[in-house]
Amino acid sequence: MKKDLRSRAVLIAFLVVMAGMIGFAVFFQDTFISLLKNPALLRHARFLHIAATALFFSNAVLGMIWERRSLASGSKEIILHTYNTVAFLDALFSSPLIILSLLGGLSLSFNLGDLWQTGWLSVSFLLFLLSGVIWMGSDIPTQYKVKRLMLDLGQEGKNISPELIRLLNFRLRIGIAGVLPLFIIFVLMVYKPEIKAVADWFR
Repeated sequence: MKKDLRSRAVLIAFLVVMAGMIGFAVFFQDTFISLLKNPALLRHARFLHIAATALFFSNAVLGMIWERRSLASGSKEIILHTYNTVAFLDALFSSPLIILSLLGGLSLSFNLGDLWQTGWLSVSFLLFLLSGVIWMGSDIPTQYKVKRLMLDLGQEGKNISPELIRLLNFRLRIGIAGVLPLFIIFVLMVYKPEIKAVADWFR
């Protein structure tokens, strides 16, 4: 219970930081962009972006594999331990990595030019937003149900319910749907293909 409360507090703190960044970018746009375009920070931003995105992607993929293996075991103890650990890592590990990768990516994009006028970059940012929408719109609404069923499962003599299996399988499908755009972003980031920019899609 204490670990769950601590994870929730950390997650809320990172969400507040992200909201603060968005607010700062909206109301102090020129200052925000000038800070990110600082040439002295470019190499640091590149390292930060590569490290954060790689770690975030790895954590997401390994978390899905770990959850899948725990379900295949059929052991409620393994499923409980796996889910609690993955949820803990998502709150304390993935949340700050999202912020760091976004900061590094924005800094690099502002130094390259107009984000929406660069084909591979604008599509990558759109895919990043799509991945976030998938996670926020599908995964988070199921968390309450999963946690409630997990608490019931933790009671002695309780068996794994079909509803819990269904929700955990649904989480895996959400994970794949959320990770696929990130994989495409990696491809675009490395090969930088000449593709039509998002700003030109409707012209």
